[in-house]
Amino acid sequence: MVDFKTITIEKKAHVGLLTLNRPDSLNAFDTSMRREFVLAARLMNEDPDIRSIVLSGAGRAFCAGADLAETRDESSSGTTPGGQLTEDLLNHEYKPGIMAIYNSPKPWIAAVNGAAAGIGSSYALACDLMVMSEDAYLYQAFQAIGLIPDGGATWHLLETLGRKRAYEFIISGEKVNASKCESLGLCNRVVENDSLIKVATDWATEISQKAPLAMRYAKESLNFSTEHNLSDVVANEARLQHICIDSDDAKEGVKAFMQKRKPVFTGG
Repeated sequence: MVDFKTITIEKKAHVGLLTLNRPDSLNAFDTSMRREFVLAARLMNEDPDIRSIVLSGAGRAFCAGADLAETRDESSSGTTPGGQLTEDLLNHEYKPGIMAIYNSPKPWIAAVNGAAAGIGSSYALACDLMVMSEDAYLYQAFQAIGLIPDGGATWHLLETLGRKRAYEFIISGEKVNASKCESLGLCNRVVENDSLIKVATDWATEISQKAPLAMRYAKESLNFSTEHNLSDVVANEARLQHICIDSDDAKEGVKAFMQKRKPVFTGG
């Protein structure tokens, strides 16, 4: 097991738990956490025993965004202009972590408590499912400091909300509470604060009992559908269905249905 400084990982049966662990900084991303997240996500994604993953934040917040104090220190060193530094960080340190969630063959569930602000909201939005505690909120804090959303936030907001609502969400600087996020389709469930991790973990456990190939290719098909026309989507679904229907899990599913029992899927 890797000894992380800013991340904790654990495994419960077929569920992986990845926790951002800088609670004194509201889990703001510094250099260590950006880089450790990529490694931790890779370990989770590549572990054959893990079938679903819960992403959460320790303490009072999910993630307050980037560690601005560290960013200012790096920019003031004079070695790299601030704009170039930010572009490099987004492309080479944030993007790999966000894409590790989005391109994962496994479902990720964001368990959001307190603030999911700035780039922190991008990590939450990249997850396939989201559970929010009653005190949680999403916050596009960028306008307050003269910036635009990053980490793919504009893409996710547009996909979920449509152009007009996405633009309003971005420019308003509103701390959008959990209840409103649920009504807008930005999260799936809102739960009591004390039950957040249990609900997210129970949901991940339920998902982990489903056919891993079907879960993987359903996610892949949805991702493909956001960027292609109907004809291409139908053809891609057919290709993926071919893989699924020839799998041991599909045979087990039919057998279990005929025998009126719960199927036992292995991912084969």
